[in-house]
Amino acid sequence: MYRLLSSNRAAAMHKVLRAPPTANGTTTACCDCGGTFASQNFVHYQQYYQMLYRQMPAITATPFAHRPQTTAPTQTEAESHGKKKRLRKPRYAKYVELLEVTEQTASERKSRVKRLKSKKLAEFIQKTQMQILEKRAREEKRGLKKGKVGLELDMSQRQPVEYQKIDMEALDGSILESGIYDDRPLLFFGKDEYTKQIIASPEEVQNILKSFHNFRDIIESMGSEQQEADFGLSAPKPADELEVVDPFETIEPYINPLDKSSPAVTAVVVPNVTAKSKKRFKSKVHVNEEQERLSKQRALQINLHTYLNVCVSANMLSRALSTIIAYRSRIKKSSSPRLTEGLLTIDLYNILLHGYAGKGSFERFEDMFKLLEEDGLTFNEQTYAAIFECLGRLEPDEQNQHKLTQYISQAEDEGFTLNQIMDKSKFVADQRDIALDALRRIRPNFTPVYVPPLLGYDNELLNHLNDHVLPVGADTEARTTDADCAIMNSKRGYSKAKLEQLARDQLKVELDGCITIKSIEKTKEFANADKCRERLKELEQSWRKQISTAIVRDLNTLRAQVRFKPHGYMNYYTYLKSLDTAHFADILIKELYKLGEGSETFSPTVGQLYKELGEKVQQRYQIEQKKHNGTLEKVGEIYSSYCDLWDSGNNQDNARQAWQRLVHEQRESGPSMDLPEVPWPSNVLAGVGRFLYNILMRDIKIDPHIMRQKSKLKTTSSQNLLPAFYTLFRNQGRLVKEEVKPHPVLSRLLRGSRQQTLTFDSNLVPMLCPPQPWSTPHNGGYLLNKSELIRLPHQAIQQWERIRASNPQHLYPALDSLNQLASVPWRVNTQLLDVIIEVFQNGGDAKLDVPQPPTSLPPLPTLLKNSEGSGVSNADLAKQFREKLGHRRKKAEMYSLWCDALYRLSLAQHYRDKVFWLPHNMDFRGRVYPVPPHLNHLGSDLARSMLIFDQAQPLGVDGFSWLKLHCINLTGLKKRDSVRERLLYAEEIMPEILDSADNPLTGGMWWAKSDAPWQTLGCCMEIANVYRSPDPAAYMSRFPIHQDGSCNGLQHYAALGRDKAGAYSVNLAPSPIPQDVYSAVATLVERGRKADAQNGLHVAEALAGFVRRKVIKQTVMTTVYGVTRYGARLQIARQLKDIDDFPKDWVWPASTYLTTKTFESLREMFTSTREIQDWFTECARLISGVCSQNVEWITPLGLPVVQPYNRQEIKHTSRTGLRVNANMSMDMYERPNILKQKNAFPPNFIHSLDSSHMMLTSLHCERKGITFVSVHDCFWTHACTVPELNRSCREQFVALHSQPILEQLSDFMRNTYSFKDNDFTNDGSVEDLSKRQLNRTLKQLPQKGDFELRNVLDSIYFFS
Repeated sequence: MYRLLSSNRAAAMHKVLRAPPTANGTTTACCDCGGTFASQNFVHYQQYYQMLYRQMPAITATPFAHRPQTTAPTQTEAESHGKKKRLRKPRYAKYVELLEVTEQTASERKSRVKRLKSKKLAEFIQKTQMQILEKRAREEKRGLKKGKVGLELDMSQRQPVEYQKIDMEALDGSILESGIYDDRPLLFFGKDEYTKQIIASPEEVQNILKSFHNFRDIIESMGSEQQEADFGLSAPKPADELEVVDPFETIEPYINPLDKSSPAVTAVVVPNVTAKSKKRFKSKVHVNEEQERLSKQRALQINLHTYLNVCVSANMLSRALSTIIAYRSRIKKSSSPRLTEGLLTIDLYNILLHGYAGKGSFERFEDMFKLLEEDGLTFNEQTYAAIFECLGRLEPDEQNQHKLTQYISQAEDEGFTLNQIMDKSKFVADQRDIALDALRRIRPNFTPVYVPPLLGYDNELLNHLNDHVLPVGADTEARTTDADCAIMNSKRGYSKAKLEQLARDQLKVELDGCITIKSIEKTKEFANADKCRERLKELEQSWRKQISTAIVRDLNTLRAQVRFKPHGYMNYYTYLKSLDTAHFADILIKELYKLGEGSETFSPTVGQLYKELGEKVQQRYQIEQKKHNGTLEKVGEIYSSYCDLWDSGNNQDNARQAWQRLVHEQRESGPSMDLPEVPWPSNVLAGVGRFLYNILMRDIKIDPHIMRQKSKLKTTSSQNLLPAFYTLFRNQGRLVKEEVKPHPVLSRLLRGSRQQTLTFDSNLVPMLCPPQPWSTPHNGGYLLNKSELIRLPHQAIQQWERIRASNPQHLYPALDSLNQLASVPWRVNTQLLDVIIEVFQNGGDAKLDVPQPPTSLPPLPTLLKNSEGSGVSNADLAKQFREKLGHRRKKAEMYSLWCDALYRLSLAQHYRDKVFWLPHNMDFRGRVYPVPPHLNHLGSDLARSMLIFDQAQPLGVDGFSWLKLHCINLTGLKKRDSVRERLLYAEEIMPEILDSADNPLTGGMWWAKSDAPWQTLGCCMEIANVYRSPDPAAYMSRFPIHQDGSCNGLQHYAALGRDKAGAYSVNLAPSPIPQDVYSAVATLVERGRKADAQNGLHVAEALAGFVRRKVIKQTVMTTVYGVTRYGARLQIARQLKDIDDFPKDWVWPASTYLTTKTFESLREMFTSTREIQDWFTECARLISGVCSQNVEWITPLGLPVVQPYNRQEIKHTSRTGLRVNANMSMDMYERPNILKQKNAFPPNFIHSLDSSHMMLTSLHCERKGITFVSVHDCFWTHACTVPELNRSCREQFVALHSQPILEQLSDFMRNTYSFKDNDFTNDGSVEDLSKRQLNRTLKQLPQKGDFELRNVLDSIYFFS
């Protein structure tokens, strides 16, 4: 119960509101325990609020008495104040939840904490008065009142009480500020007959109390319902019904309860009170009100889809049904039927139908059919599949036979054949077999015919590869020629037995959810390490029990709350019931160790922890679903057949085509393999994570004296247990974030136990078997773990919409390229790994790019103190403070790099004697990345050096030469020399190479002077092995050889614009020696610097001798990728700081000067490139600014791309409550971020082109049986296949740019964004002119040069 007025505050209120005695001796009583609905009492209630807020007196039939001391403003003053009113930030409602649970009942109160406004309260009271008046009028008409006593009362008694003095200062200020008087209003009673009857009857008083609480709950629930999005589902209001608004916003007019003309008052006064002018739509996120509603409606659809799936999997069918019924009811009452038209679809009903089908409850089906008929929804194939499944689970009696016959006929009448139903429906577990059994009761000979998948490409650049694809069902024995089966060359060498054993090992890792490995960290063990481990083990057992108890307790609390709530909304309890308690305990124990072993400089924020815990729950839920719905067994069967193909090698399909054939062959029974896994919305992940977070913070305790050696054993009840985790607030940029920290005792205990192990999630480590091929956008990568095809933020759904709407064949090139890269088997270069681990364990080496531990950072000098007479200036103190911040930042950076190296090296040590595979996915532009983040071939020189191919191939005739050339390329010493000169240099320094291989850390260390020292050392070791082999041509090499593009971004720009000068400078044209674009730009900059120095420019003079290739290289490289002038200035300043001789005072002026000169030189060298880049930027600016849409395009290989840059505002999210808030950010309905859209379009489009070139090269190399690996624009292969790789690389670049890329882009943007003639107003407005400018710009293609593209085929240094 709410206690909102104590006795002393009630006395204070009574003292303030002193009323004079009336003429006939009427007394004023205060009912402190409840409210009444007598009309006169509400008049006093209304006047109390009028005086409290000193608003303008409302217009009434009987005016209020004049109050000379009032401070209410006049109408003129109010208008002037209204003009000066400033916009305020929205105030988000806050709530206090109180739950009382007894053995029999559970009750919940939700109190809204906010500043009430007078308008809403006044209108609420007025509405109640009108209802009471109408009720009393009806009672009088029915003759319930005999006599006319009410009409004979003195009208003077009906007048409002006049308060002679309002002493506002005597009122307790805390009452006014807190607003706690609002929940228990003071109601003043008169001396009429109706009031006497009420006070004399306790039952009437109880009814009034009950009614008051009901009204209070209604008001509070209206506040909470406003939190949920208005999806166009609000009920239409009758013309004579008042709109419910905040009661404190306006003052209600006085209504005489005995006035017989009350209907006239209603007709006149009510519209005046509630009339509102339509507000202008204002939003920083959405373009218009319709887009906002569509966004919320779509968010609700996504939430409903996931919620109903979880309800069915958790066996909560009644809750799922009540949710659908509740939203149906809201739709029927909707004020905007057009906006709610597609909210409830047949797909949502099908989820529930399959749930009831699993129980064989056909009575429910018939109820659902009535709902479908009322909603105007028609059956689809999935609906009939659910019907047949349900009937198949029932006894085959005569009635069952009749229904089967009826629905088979109905389906055929509607155009659905049985083959079509079985082919297009999705099944899990035994649903397919049950449905098929039911159909065979009527048609015993029925055998479904499934439509075979389309295996070939539908792309002009790849259609010729379809010649190798046999149709589904063709004779597999025909695949006998070696040329056709060359695609299997890179997959040979693995028997079926070995692959199946590797697959079993991989499944075990994924089912466990994580992998624990030994750390390579070299540390000294504490003396009490064994004792710490023992106590930690005891603690873990205790924590597990506490967690299990807490989860059961909190779930029971949630269940009690949900039970007394209507079923028509989505709640977190349903999601939390989808897993067992043991799973939650495992997740929290793992997270507990992860948090406890965290660093001093970084801790996850509370929001990050919510999301991370929610994702862990979702991942475990998905794996458990696959275990229960038969997907696990089906994957195992298909993968076993897939291993057969790897073993035999008699196959000419790529990985996707082979997998599609196997899936098609096993479609006759079992679950479908193309089930789309709908991820839980981000708000659900946060809510589920918050549930576990609360347990982590409240129930995980630790004894602060646990580390004491001689402490006496205490019972649990006598221990001084403290929370094991706490939160603190830390500045992160301009924001203050709440972070989670472990208790210092827990940190010391974990450090003392020295576990010497590292734990990684199973989806963060390489696979022990070949990955599942990507055959659809939803299935691929890990065998059970969900792998995302595209790396996108959670709000980016527009690109997924484009992918779902596109032809599946258009996605095949991207999927096949990912499969090809993932099919390459790897191993660790153990000879090199041992050297790296030795350096790492000995403290690292900054020059060799091996991170050093933060303890190696020298401490700051003694801090100065600003005491009197110390002579320390404020400038010195400020400098000291900056140095302290820099020292702390440097320490955090060193620790981050050290941890990254520790994870990478520990994983490499774990996999040192194993073969492994790296599943791949891509970003939204199509650039590919390995999914495991720690151990892969991307990243720094150290990361690239540790991995080699598992499959060995003979070097051949030229392989040794390619190996030596690769070594010289890695050093960076001969970038301007020809291939012949590089090979001669390799022969000259062969002694240094051999010394580096034999004595990497004790010899001359020639390798350490290289640009890429660790890759160079690995190459030296391989050269030494080949050099000492009896037959170099027969040497079996696993070492990858790199072919790197020459400023690949500028190469694509030069090819797009056919820029002859630009093409020559980036090696698109043949040349006897490699052209170095960075040196060319540096030469131009130096020429301009000399001219400025002669003119007396001091900064140009200071740069004499320092305009070097390395200084401007990064800026030139990133210019084509959209680097800003500010970013370029930071890049150049960083390089100048690294030059010891350069004066540090000139770093910033010089970096500004060089940035300007570099940009000018690039514009001078690459005129066509700049024109294309400017056209890209202008198109993106107009599309995002005028059309308010995201920029999108389709790559030459058919992949839809959408830039996910939108204007997002920080939204308040409630951290309490049961209800799932269905609001979500979705880029397709929101305003684009114009600045990001226009700046990012040029680099993103070029990235999509270089990824298309890589994919084309990948697919053609795979068809030829060449091992191919990509690090963006750097291609890897065996030494013996480098010539074939180079040929394919050049041919595919020419083929790609022979397409009309810019013309196709222009046509696509015109069809997507251009305005039609009827869209123009022809009024000369800015909006109209902008539309015309957009249409004009999209047509204006940049002019092209006359470079002959086929020259690339003869360019030696295009990729080298």
